[in-house]
Amino acid sequence: MSLFIVGSFSMAYAQDTFTINIPTGAADPNAPYFWQSEKDGRTNGIIEINNDDTVVWENADTAAHTVTSGTPEKGPDNIFDSGLFPPGSSFSFQFRQTGNFPYFCIVHPWMTGEVIVTEGLSVLPDVGKNVTNDSVSFDVEYKFSRLLSNPQINVDQKSITFELIGNSKHSDHNLFLKLPSTLLDGPYVVWVDGKKITDFEHEKENEMNILLIPLTEKSKILTIVGTFVIPEFGTTVMMILTAAIISLIIISAKSRFTNRVFSK
Repeated sequence: MSLFIVGSFSMAYAQDTFTINIPTGAADPNAPYFWQSEKDGRTNGIIEINNDDTVVWENADTAAHTVTSGTPEKGPDNIFDSGLFPPGSSFSFQFRQTGNFPYFCIVHPWMTGEVIVTEGLSVLPDVGKNVTNDSVSFDVEYKFSRLLSNPQINVDQKSITFELIGNSKHSDHNLFLKLPSTLLDGPYVVWVDGKKITDFEHEKENEMNILLIPLTEKSKILTIVGTFVIPEFGTTVMMILTAAIISLIIISAKSRFTNRVFSK
């Protein structure tokens, strides 16, 4: 069990277990896909996890398969190998170091995938990019047993809504979230699937808001309402507009002064 500490928050996280299903028909090279991740629904065999997490491959096909680290071009690299496991069986492996771990099926080499193991928090990139006209965006960091996705910013309501995607066999469904103040500042009101919740934790560390939000395995939509959200036109555009308005005021004042002088 790893201990993650930020500010006065002290949270112990158990390792997560994620499942990748091998669907019926995967032995056919013309199948639409060969893997399906329960974490985020990906069908390309790629999964992103944290150090010490475990991936379980479950064989729902009618043929036997292997899950072997390495690539079809270079062959096995001897990091992990399931051996041939039949329909209805599974293979699991706990990843204890960070890095990228490609894998494939020796019997069906067109079945390739990759496990990406990171240390620490997941990142949701470019949040707010579609809201501002000057390409201001933020990377939002989080820790969650599922995938945080599709952030939608409502400038009028001063809110951000996230979709919660995938499944997890982990019993801890708390979301640890870091929100920059310039993206969405608190204090906050939190809604989960249309219901307001109050048993969340929030503290501010410099310009970063840190939240711990209790969710369940069935939670789908998370909305966080704050007191300030990233300006619709972005910081740069707002500065330009402000400067333009000040210039107009100065020019107007000079014009009125000149008219009074010459009218005397």
